[in-house]
Amino acid sequence: MKVENNTSVEEFILLGFPGSWYLQVSLFVFFLFVYSLTVMGNVAIIVLVRTHPRLQTPMYYFLCNFALLEIWFTTACVPKTLANLMSQSKSISFTGCLLQMYFVFSFGCVEYFLLAVMAYDRYLAICYPLRYSTIMNSTLSIQMAVGSWVGGFLVISVPASLISRLSFCGPNVINHFFCDISPWIILSCTDTYLVNMVCFIMFAIVILGSCVITLVSYIYIISTILRIPSAKGRQRAFSTCSSHLTVVIIWYGSTIFLHVKPSIEASLELTKIVTILNTAVTPLLNPFIYTLRNTEVKAILKKMLRGET
Repeated sequence: MKVENNTSVEEFILLGFPGSWYLQVSLFVFFLFVYSLTVMGNVAIIVLVRTHPRLQTPMYYFLCNFALLEIWFTTACVPKTLANLMSQSKSISFTGCLLQMYFVFSFGCVEYFLLAVMAYDRYLAICYPLRYSTIMNSTLSIQMAVGSWVGGFLVISVPASLISRLSFCGPNVINHFFCDISPWIILSCTDTYLVNMVCFIMFAIVILGSCVITLVSYIYIISTILRIPSAKGRQRAFSTCSSHLTVVIIWYGSTIFLHVKPSIEASLELTKIVTILNTAVTPLLNPFIYTLRNTEVKAILKKMLRGET
């Protein structure tokens, strides 16, 4: 990613959460606690899946990718926030800001793609159980996972390239705790119409595309589950996708708020709070959602705690 800008502003100030020293320390402790648990929880999922033979399936392969994504997603944002909370300057260089924006949004796009892939995987498992292992083989699993990662980074490379060519010659205070696109590019002293349009089109394609795949998959999943004659069979089938569905609802719920709001200025502080949910809290909740709501994982954890193999 080549940076070619004519800016006279070499660094920016991330305003974050202005307030008293007590507020800054409290937020620092909160972010540090959440970040530490997020990394440990998601690493635990990866280790559990990679070391237990019963979990060597496409479903848990995608879960490993998702856990790894959550670690990198929160790492792209939270460590810099921690540093700024304890710093007086709260500064970030132009290149640093561009890279942070690129990685945060790239990982965000990868999350949309992976959620859609995981929904499609559950659709095949529930709607075509006899053909599932043939269709969703190891080759297809790897291709879909790699495609999600590559696609997420390629999508954001276009707006990142355009932003790198903007000029910044006036205010340098970004009213956010990380380099979000909207509060950053409004500081530019050049026309940002093209950047805004490209971002809108790219995000619309990513969000709506992944949402349609996920929604259609679950329509077929639910209709198939409802046709299962026994209540126990329906419960067993639904348990295989309930964790993923919970994560989808949380992720898309916060996304809808961030992109559908009446006024940026009126809801700016609330937007920051919802962004914390996306970048810090959700990656923390996912390991607990997948362990506490997944019957197979819970059974394996209970055996491990009892010292059984």
